[in-house]
This record gives sequence, C-alpha cells and structure tokens, in this order.
Amino acid sequence: MPRVRIETAMAGVIALWAGITLIWPDWIETTIGVDPDSGSGTAEWAVIIVLAAIAVVAAALARRDYLRVSGRSTAVDKTS
Repeated sequence: MPRVRIETAMAGVIALWAGITLIWPDWIETTIGVDPDSGSGTAEWAVIIVLAAIAVVAAALARRDYLRVSGRSTAVDKTS
C-alpha cells in the first residue's frame, strides 16, 4: 500500500503544479528570473501539458497498483 500512496501523492502534487501554472503562468519567470519563450507563453503551455500527462500516468499507476494489492482485477473474465 505505501507504493499506492506515493503514486497518488505524486499525481496530486504534479496536478497541483499544473493547475498553478495554468492560473499563474508567470511563476517560471518570477522564480527563475529567465523568460524562456520571450513572453509568448509556449513554455508555460508545454509545462502544463507535460505536468498533466505525468499526473495522469501517476494516477493510472496508482490505480493499477491499488487494484493489484486489493485483489481486484481490471481484466474481464472470459471463461463463460
């Protein structure tokens, strides 16, 4: 179960960062002091897309591990 909790926490934190970047896109320039895209916003959108994708993968891994640990399976029984 610790692995499931770690993956769930990772998904939540990463999704939170994606949300922060969506709401406050200039945090990259503010914290680092560098404007990687010269104000066009493409770097911020790339960060949002990458973080959201990582959060989805982490959540899917957490779900898979939870189902495995709890004894449930996502596979359909085709013996009938």
